[in-house]
Amino acid sequence: MGSLSQSQLEELVRLAGEILDAASVRFREGIGAPSAVNKGGRDFATALDLELEKQIGGELRKRTGIPVLGEEFGHGEKSAGGVPPDLLWVLDPIDGTLNYSAGLPMAGILLALLDNREPVAGLTWLPMLNEKFVALSAGCLIRNGKDQPRLERVDVRESIIALGSFNLDSAGVYPGEYRQEVIGEISRVCSRLRLQGCTGADLAYTAAGSLGAAISFGHHVWDHAAGAALVRAAGGIVTDLHGNPWEAGSPSLLAASPGVHEQLIAIIRAVNARTGFTQEALDAE
Repeated sequence: MGSLSQSQLEELVRLAGEILDAASVRFREGIGAPSAVNKGGRDFATALDLELEKQIGGELRKRTGIPVLGEEFGHGEKSAGGVPPDLLWVLDPIDGTLNYSAGLPMAGILLALLDNREPVAGLTWLPMLNEKFVALSAGCLIRNGKDQPRLERVDVRESIIALGSFNLDSAGVYPGEYRQEVIGEISRVCSRLRLQGCTGADLAYTAAGSLGAAISFGHHVWDHAAGAALVRAAGGIVTDLHGNPWEAGSPSLLAASPGVHEQLIAIIRAVNARTGFTQEALDAE
């Protein structure tokens, strides 16, 4: 567990849950908020993103002394009060901002505690759905206050697979045409594909077993850390798209139930072999 005892971790998660409960009131009030900050391309933040990050981040610093890395303001501060410097809260105040701004309920608040880059606790609040998911590294998935069963081994053919946003013109580490190849091959074998527009919800429902897997071609730690903790606590497997264990700084994420994970990795490796997309090419980016 690194720097924290189990009792310390439980107390931090309890405090964090109280803070997210309080923020959920404002979250519900603000749904439908318009764009306030253009972040480039089609990405934007609402005024509520900024407000909630200040509110939640401020309370976390005040009540725990642990620095906060948030999506909108982007930097963790120095540790305070003797807190080990490798501890860090990672916060996404509104995951699924486009959904939220459009008045769609699939949006949430994501919070994770990292200890030496590894998520040791994850909290995913979906206020419009009245759903709360919590996980500690030495525990099970907790959904709305109740312990959840471990994920069973399932087959990709019986599984719904959730994907992050898709744009054929995407550039960067995973170009749009490569993403299309991966998605196309997965669509041939899985039960259904879903693009819900909220990575945190994708990961929470993967942890709960409603989805067989969640795939994200992105790399932002605030999108992934909380959900990675949830899926691992539930007995799932979380890696990048090349099969390396996920950690803060990973270039992508694949979270899945046992069985599905191995099958998806095999599909992705077959695509890589056909397209020439290699780990070496990724490392060179």
